[in-house]
Amino acid sequence: MAVGAEAIFGDSVVTTKLDSAIGWARESSMWPYIFGTACCAIEFMSVASSKFDISRFGAEVVRFSPRQADLMIVAGTISYKQAPVLKKIYDQMPEPKWVVSMGACACSGGFYDNYTTVQGIDSIIPVDVYVAGCPPRPEALIDALIQIQEQQAKEESIVKDRINTKFKGRLDA
Repeated sequence: MAVGAEAIFGDSVVTTKLDSAIGWARESSMWPYIFGTACCAIEFMSVASSKFDISRFGAEVVRFSPRQADLMIVAGTISYKQAPVLKKIYDQMPEPKWVVSMGACACSGGFYDNYTTVQGIDSIIPVDVYVAGCPPRPEALIDALIQIQEQQAKEESIVKDRINTKFKGRLDA
């Protein structure tokens, strides 16, 4: 015998925790901000096209304002002149936010081992998922999106403080 809302409404109502409902909505509707500087950004364009169709994973609403995005995809080489801009854009994104480092140049500096190239963006901002390759295949970026969705599903609460206070990048005072 059903009690409560199930008894009144039958099968037309689903009861759940608010945290679970908001977590499901976040997981199913990521709004990426692409920080594309090189050939990896062109690979991102192919992921957004109809062949790979990033919209199947709820990430087709590409935002070009960091204040409206919750997923930053850094695609390409980052020089030391661009590093403060990248950090500022990351700081402008609302919490909770996730970062994907796409391609060998963003992950480790790639084959640019010189004084102008940042040897991995994880020295500037915290990174959640790394996508290897030069340039990485579109399937690899889709796999990274699935990994981010799995991380979002594991979040315990919407009120949990996700800010990584232990992270100290090169540009942090």
